[in-house]
Amino acid sequence: MPLLPKNCKRISLLERFRAARRTVPADFTEPIFAIYHPDFMSIIGAGPEATVALEAEHPFAHEAGVYIPKDESVFVTSNKYVPSGASEGTIVVSKLSRDSNGDWTKHELSTGVSMGNGGVNYEDGIIFCDQGSGNRLGGLVYMKSQAPYATGVMLDNYHGRAFNSVNDVVVATSDGTIWFTDPIYGFEQGFKGKPQLPCQVYRFDVETGDVRVMADGFGRPNGICFSPDEQTVYITDTDCVHGDGTTDPMRASTIYAFDLVERNGSPFLSNRRLFAMADVGIPDGIKCDLEGNVYSGCGDGVNVWNTGAVLLGKIMIPGGVANFCFGRKGEMFLLNETRFWVVRIANHVQGALLHGMGIEV
Repeated sequence: MPLLPKNCKRISLLERFRAARRTVPADFTEPIFAIYHPDFMSIIGAGPEATVALEAEHPFAHEAGVYIPKDESVFVTSNKYVPSGASEGTIVVSKLSRDSNGDWTKHELSTGVSMGNGGVNYEDGIIFCDQGSGNRLGGLVYMKSQAPYATGVMLDNYHGRAFNSVNDVVVATSDGTIWFTDPIYGFEQGFKGKPQLPCQVYRFDVETGDVRVMADGFGRPNGICFSPDEQTVYITDTDCVHGDGTTDPMRASTIYAFDLVERNGSPFLSNRRLFAMADVGIPDGIKCDLEGNVYSGCGDGVNVWNTGAVLLGKIMIPGGVANFCFGRKGEMFLLNETRFWVVRIANHVQGALLHGMGIEV
């Protein structure tokens, strides 16, 4: 059996399920590439690395994680925090830029995005999930990726009813429609009014203006992504963690998979099934690589499953990962609240989203 790099740990099935032993300490302080299945080796490669590229006192790297290859930047949204001298909490959009030497800098932006959360590449900019505030409707906001970062509201209601607090978003590359989740975290965190809609998943057709409910029955729908062939939709339910900071281990911490089918010329989600449950924390952001493997930010880092829901391994990061994105081939960017990590894995691994959009990386 080949030797492993010092930051990797091979974990057998016996070790995983032996209740009396923890294969990795709960208070680990350095990143670990935990190998649960031999196939994970082909993903992480012979010399995986995880490096802190940026660090700050406040939680600047929480959500979004939108990589713009043409200018080597990643857009992120912070967790809610109270800036020095401020009277109330806010969420800040930042642009993280990499120079020709590989060094990163952070620029906090003044934008038209209110209490931003998830985001996705769109045309020559970004669609942000705008959770809104007490006096502003939330929805989908488009922002240019270059200064002065002009914004415009794309959608802010469901047939006259206000969204709760739009959380994550993805674009179907086959038809350009926009899919997004809408849990109640804004209400629970005190910056949105009483919910006017169930916690649901929506599809927005930019061409026609049509907005449809595609899935319900969630406690708190969160991350969303498509398989590379767009035949499967993965949606995370983070119902066990509430916006007021309380948790309920009896509630969902789960990834669901749906088949995307067509009926009478329209798309529907069918065959809802439990794909996987996070064993530590919640599965927040979710992405696929070109092989269809499913990656999700969880309480101990990024967990990786194959298409058959076999847990292949984990990129374990102290403090966990809320969201992340793929960069160039063999590269990932992990959002760890006060730290922004750059991870090197096998050179052939590539995220499905940018490839599907035809964006060269």
